Amino acid sequence: MAAVASPCSSSSPEPAGGPASSRPRREDPRRTLGRLGEELAAAHLERLGYAIVARGFRTRYGELDVVACDGHTLVFVEVKTRRGRGEPWDALHPAKRAQVRRMAREYLAHAEDRPRVPELRFDAIGVVVDGQGRLVRLDHLEAAF
Repeated sequence: MAAVASPCSSSSPEPAGGPASSRPRREDPRRTLGRLGEELAAAHLERLGYAIVARGFRTRYGELDVVACDGHTLVFVEVKTRRGRGEPWDALHPAKRAQVRRMAREYLAHAEDRPRVPELRFDAIGVVVDGQGRLVRLDHLEAAF
């Protein structure tokens, strides 16, 4: 029996990390923290029944953190991660929201295998982790902007 493709399925592979190097690279701690937050946010969305259709989609305006789909709505998710008691929402200012909208337009225009669903939405997920990288708090704001 052949599998039926969901409107949220994507056949494109995850972005490659680039050419391998024999010398280990030092990673920026902010990138490491951001990636951890995106992993936690993606796992949260999958638990809610969303399919993750893109992560780290690069555009000329920046990089979309997560694009998810529930079969009816394509959701562009901005993830803000802080360590300790930081407040993730401080960085979700109007200029950042406008940037995410521009990146979403680029995704819609250039992602050939994107899901074709009737609704679009912009969510924000705030992640707070402790010093060891363990989840302290995760707040998901649907239709944040």
